[in-house]
Amino acid sequence: MKFRLGQVLIEEGVLTSEQVTQILENQKQTGEPFGLLCERVFGISPETIEDAWALQYARLTRSIDPLSESFDDKARALITRRQAWQFCILPIRFDGQELMIATSQKHLRRALRFATNVIGMPVYFVMAEPVSLGEALCRHYELPGMNPASVHQSALDRFFPENDRAAA
Repeated sequence: MKFRLGQVLIEEGVLTSEQVTQILENQKQTGEPFGLLCERVFGISPETIEDAWALQYARLTRSIDPLSESFDDKARALITRRQAWQFCILPIRFDGQELMIATSQKHLRRALRFATNVIGMPVYFVMAEPVSLGEALCRHYELPGMNPASVHQSALDRFFPENDRAAA
């Protein structure tokens, strides 16, 4: 089943089906990205579009249990312990030229921004439940003061108060 961004925005109560139809017609004429048109035509914030995209991506990609995956040390070496915890990302292995990274839906937007700006290679994300992700981070990127529950935003803010600035 496909989950289109417009469908997600309708489900989240951001747009109506009529507004999505209007954006799609506009898109046919201009060729502009759907999200950009939502921002321009209806004043939807970029953050709202990114959140909807993260929900769409999370529905389309597969979910894993990071505790049962086999890890490639070269993949894990691409980021530091601080980066792993700050952005809630867990590099797992290479699939051809792409790096498979686990994160949670909640952290996907920030993880994508980090990967795009810092990692410098093609990546794709798989979803993990936050507690399992936290347990795997403890196992592979041990950091004093961090525990599986630290993947929840309030705990991360205590240790990394400028989460998004480091990815820019």
